[in-house]
Amino acid sequence: MEVGIVGLPYTGKSTLFRAFTGLEPDPGAGLKPNIGVARIPDPRLDTLVRLVETKKVVPASLTVLDIPGLVRGSSEGAGMGNAFLSHIRDVDALIHVVRCFTKGPGGQDVAHVDGSLDPMRDIETIELELILADLQMVENALPRAEKAARRRDAEAVARLSVLRKAMPILEAGEPARSLAVGTEDERKALKGLAMLSAQPVLYVANVDEDDADGTGELASSVRNHARNVQSQFIPVCALIEAEIAELDESDRGEMLESLGLTEPALHKLAQAAYALLGLQSFYTVGPKEIRAWTVP
Repeated sequence: MEVGIVGLPYTGKSTLFRAFTGLEPDPGAGLKPNIGVARIPDPRLDTLVRLVETKKVVPASLTVLDIPGLVRGSSEGAGMGNAFLSHIRDVDALIHVVRCFTKGPGGQDVAHVDGSLDPMRDIETIELELILADLQMVENALPRAEKAARRRDAEAVARLSVLRKAMPILEAGEPARSLAVGTEDERKALKGLAMLSAQPVLYVANVDEDDADGTGELASSVRNHARNVQSQFIPVCALIEAEIAELDESDRGEMLESLGLTEPALHKLAQAAYALLGLQSFYTVGPKEIRAWTVP
């Protein structure tokens, strides 16, 4: 399972990536996204280990791609984010990090690219850029698809049908996930086109330390939007999660208790990603290894 992290600059995407994967994002990676693997927390594995003696425990994993922040005009080449969009076309879902914090590390002010905090405006900015990138792809693909469909190949005809259906939806500023496809060939064609705005989205509200449960006004607006578009939502304080991830197991428990938390928010994030994609874990158990496998 692969997810791509998207969002505006200075939303805490890289901090979240570091907390999730244990890796430090490489600012000198060139035109490649930062890629890491996060283990899916699973208390059932702990139960199995207590029941069966084994040499190795292999949890399910999540491959995470972090790209530079998108800005208004990214679809037309503004900023660096546009150069990375092709890398996240084939992920299974997007994690959209939305800034809902007012202060950065040490209480410092953190500039916002648009000058003020407005989660809904930020969401609309990112989603519009993904839609415009898809529209550009559809416009470029249509002439080739029309030519290929003349051969009456079922796959080519289905691809052309999907492109023609997608064009007015994208032009109206609506995401491709609202596209209705009727046949199995069209469903395969839609998946093959790998439209950014067709991917399921998990909204992550990056909140202040004093709003870890995401009940504040800013995070609540993101929660309501996620509910309205039938998506998943989770509040995360990336600064806290980064600190927790660096501690050993015993100190981690003490910090969580001091914060009034039962588990790191990243555990809930992984579970929300599973729910978004309709996934669950299947287990194999034996003396050589206990392993969790990701299955629909």
